[in-house]
Amino acid sequence: MKVETSRLLIVGSVGIDDIKTPYGEAKGVLGGAATYSSVVSSFFTRALLVAVVGSDFPKDYLDVFSSRGINLDGLQVRPGQTFRWSGLYQGDMSQAHSLDTQLGVFAGFEPRLPDSYRQAEYVLLANIDPDLQLQVLQQVQNPKLVACDTMNFWIEGKRDRLLEVLKRVDIAFMNDAEARLLTEESNLVKAARKILNIGPTAAVIKRGEHGASVFTHEAYFALPSYPVEDVVDPTGAGDSFEGAFMGYVSSVGDFSEPNLRRAAAYGTVLASFCVQGFGLSRLLELTPEEIETRYRELKRMVHLDGAEGSSS
Repeated sequence: MKVETSRLLIVGSVGIDDIKTPYGEAKGVLGGAATYSSVVSSFFTRALLVAVVGSDFPKDYLDVFSSRGINLDGLQVRPGQTFRWSGLYQGDMSQAHSLDTQLGVFAGFEPRLPDSYRQAEYVLLANIDPDLQLQVLQQVQNPKLVACDTMNFWIEGKRDRLLEVLKRVDIAFMNDAEARLLTEESNLVKAARKILNIGPTAAVIKRGEHGASVFTHEAYFALPSYPVEDVVDPTGAGDSFEGAFMGYVSSVGDFSEPNLRRAAAYGTVLASFCVQGFGLSRLLELTPEEIETRYRELKRMVHLDGAEGSSS
């Protein structure tokens, strides 16, 4: 796997997490949507990070980004406390139960793009306020591809502003519950069609342990999740999926249907690694060779004839 020089702008949250699952707990770990997406995308492309942290943010965590070649010119350091989240997973760990959220300096976050970021060809608007996503879209100059994520909170509280964002992006990432809430459709196919009619050319529905589906006006395809026996911590799996998806697309500079399929496969693979450790732990020890091995295994899993090239 070769990292290319295409630039992927990622705007979102960087924070510090306390996480508890049936496998144990981890306190004070590096987290946030933009964190997972940028770290994962660094396997494929050059990431430009826009986020805010407080004066309490550990230097060791800054070094994590720098060691991955992630550009930090857009990372604001403000007096005060970094965004902190505490979560608990139970049972099948399909949903996090938030125990505590302290926005800190993130409450006043206004994304300001350095001049060197404004020419970014690929943009990932992670799960933040739609008003902030629109601010970013006003600052980028001529991107080739823009993707966004959202959540129930914004769908219910800022629906009109979110619809404005969706009219201006190329790819919409959502989970199945969010897609149903936004479109008021229980059927995911109908929900995806409504999302596409708003504006995006592709709707990517993340379905957790059930995989992911990608809808365009011309095509539909789906992937199962990669089977992982021990899911240690699901935090950041969806953001890892998006980082790999957009990282791959930006590295090849081509978002044709075949490459959207490959991007979804890489997203599935990186999400499967993410859940195997607390926080970023598994991702930070991951090698390109491991990624390619699991990618090939996933291709074999979904090939109808059991092995590529075999005949019926």
